[in-house]
Amino acid sequence: MLYKAIKGNRKYRYANLKSYFVVLSVLSVVLASCAEPLKRDCVQETKAELESLDPLMGDWQGTWRLDDGSESGPVVAQVIALGDGKYRAKFLEEFEVGVGVPAIAVLEGQLQEGKVSFAGPGKSGDYEFTLQTVLEGQRFAGTFQGQDFSGSLVMEKVIRLSPTLGAKPPAGAVVLFDGKNFNEWKYSGNKPGPVQWKLVDNAMEVTPGSGSIISKQEFADVKLHMEFRTPFMPKARGQGRGNSGVYLQGRYEVQVLDSYGLEGRDNECGGIYSVSQPLVNMCAPPMQWQTYDITFRAPRIDSTGKVVEDAHMTVEHNGVTIHEKTKVSKATTAAPGGDINKRGGIYLQDHGNPVQYRNIWVVELSKERGSY
Repeated sequence: MLYKAIKGNRKYRYANLKSYFVVLSVLSVVLASCAEPLKRDCVQETKAELESLDPLMGDWQGTWRLDDGSESGPVVAQVIALGDGKYRAKFLEEFEVGVGVPAIAVLEGQLQEGKVSFAGPGKSGDYEFTLQTVLEGQRFAGTFQGQDFSGSLVMEKVIRLSPTLGAKPPAGAVVLFDGKNFNEWKYSGNKPGPVQWKLVDNAMEVTPGSGSIISKQEFADVKLHMEFRTPFMPKARGQGRGNSGVYLQGRYEVQVLDSYGLEGRDNECGGIYSVSQPLVNMCAPPMQWQTYDITFRAPRIDSTGKVVEDAHMTVEHNGVTIHEKTKVSKATTAAPGGDINKRGGIYLQDHGNPVQYRNIWVVELSKERGSY
């Protein structure tokens, strides 16, 4: 949108972006609304939680404006905490941008005297400019300067929560975790004894090194709802930053990772590990509750044991479809495995980080093709 406005400004033709900004604002309100059980309190609770960890980290949203007053439009930023007062800001035209679409700018900054300055090159379409911005308190603002145009931008902190957060299991659903105990779970493999993960505020938390767990009940075709949040580990990087995963049929992983603001690869949050990257990186900041709503169809096997149709799944991450009937032709990396012709449990991975899960339930689906 900035690209189009600059182009229009150069030709003395100004497109009206107000309607687009209204749509974006409405979308943000929808994403920031919660399911009925949590109501509006969840936004304030999330904001307080995140600000207690790092008040600068997270989503920022606002507008840019050309200095001649001819045009304005939306701009957003994702601010990533990197530890020791270091931050990275990713500037975008909207939050739900597809994986592979370039950012306006990705800039590094250092906290000094309560504020962080982000300065460097930006680009929108064919137009290049220099950004000079400052993040301080509840305001993220600055200027941009191009060859024959200039402008300013201002943003404020926003909280975007999944519309399915707190979703109640429908009639007939199998509730695997309601915050009370581990009665529906066991350690994977042949490890004996009760699950040693923690119960924390109606959630389960991985006890690093204790082992991965799997549901006692086994399933084939299902719709799975689960909520998770990654720990705040600002100094960690890559696969060491809030890593876990959920496996359908004990074989097919949807990755859990703190990859907020990153590229959106197949080994990052929302990726079907080593198979398919998400269409959109919908990962929220660490310590913010997120949702997966997964519709899974198990592989079809004929009477001779031959696979006649691969497994596939549709994944919604924080209410946005990031995979749609994506084929998974083999067990993903680190899967516990099992007989492909049999039902399997829902497997939660211990990858050494204290990831939390809550509100886990499944609805079993008919094997008829029409059910998915």
